Amino acid sequence: MFDFSNSSLWTTALAFLIAAAFVWAAGTRLARYLDRITEKADLGEAFVGLLLLGGITSLPEIATASSASWIGNAPLAINNVLGSAAINVVLLAIADALLGREALTSVVGQPTPLLQGTLDILLFTVIAMAIATGDVAVLGVGAWSMALVPLFLFALWLTSKYERRRVWVPSGTRGGETFGTAEEPGRDRKRAEQDGPSLRLLVVKTCVAALVILVAGIVLATTGDAIAQKTGVGAGLVGLVLVGFATSLPEISSIYEAVRLKRYSMVLGDIFGTNIFNVLLIFLADLLYAGPPVLAEAGTFELVATLLATLVTCIYMIGLLERGDRTFLRMGYPSFAVIITFVAGLVVLFAISGGSG
Repeated sequence: MFDFSNSSLWTTALAFLIAAAFVWAAGTRLARYLDRITEKADLGEAFVGLLLLGGITSLPEIATASSASWIGNAPLAINNVLGSAAINVVLLAIADALLGREALTSVVGQPTPLLQGTLDILLFTVIAMAIATGDVAVLGVGAWSMALVPLFLFALWLTSKYERRRVWVPSGTRGGETFGTAEEPGRDRKRAEQDGPSLRLLVVKTCVAALVILVAGIVLATTGDAIAQKTGVGAGLVGLVLVGFATSLPEISSIYEAVRLKRYSMVLGDIFGTNIFNVLLIFLADLLYAGPPVLAEAGTFELVATLLATLVTCIYMIGLLERGDRTFLRMGYPSFAVIITFVAGLVVLFAISGGSG
């Protein structure tokens, strides 16, 4: 659809920045629309973050993984998915810094993000096992890739039921979300129905924002790949860092707006939910790839990238469980630890790639 192979580096970079601006604008509006939909439709905040915000902000990854597989670039497809998974968790540190006064892990008022993070770890573990043991084709698709589909559906089903059941409620407040009671969603819905745009109009606006993110996301992925080719950087590190960051821009803009609205469970639902959706993209990449199972072509680089995503997710899970409120450089200790871990992981990955991807 978009071909920048014959464009100059400066033209490609300009297109990259313009697409990024559109993604940012659409992402901030998307969080606003979904915040109102949450109230009007009486939906769970963390589930909306997973299913709607997470699903929509996964559109650039869908475009990148599918197009890369279609043209036969399996490493770019896989490393985009795995790179986005780790980078998305690092984005929580940005949200933490925006919050400033309290640690993000101390102000989340719902237990659902804990479940979502655990499901992320489950899916990452399956991917790591697949890479370590190798994948075999079944009806033209990798057996491990096929196993990810029911696990993905199970994650959606479990999360949708979990938030409604209110299995447990955190005690106390720290200046952020109100730690929910069963009556609060009803009050939000009643207030939302009295003012603001209708639910139908909000849905239309959400679809328009999603379309902008999809188109601009494709441009981001295409220009990111073209920049990689023009600068001579390898597909491994490009897929992990450059394209992974580019396709994470919707998450950056949406979590910025969600933090401003004090929808902290939505922030984590967006990030953990996006990673759940992204795991499914491995199956999509397998369907479109003409060669052997994509996970069969993954090696040590991809295995370490998967373990890095698992590790940074575990760090935030510890923070959510411990709920400490100490900060350093305007962010909670878990966020700072995630940044240090991610940088160290990049050093290891650069060493594995031999400095050339």
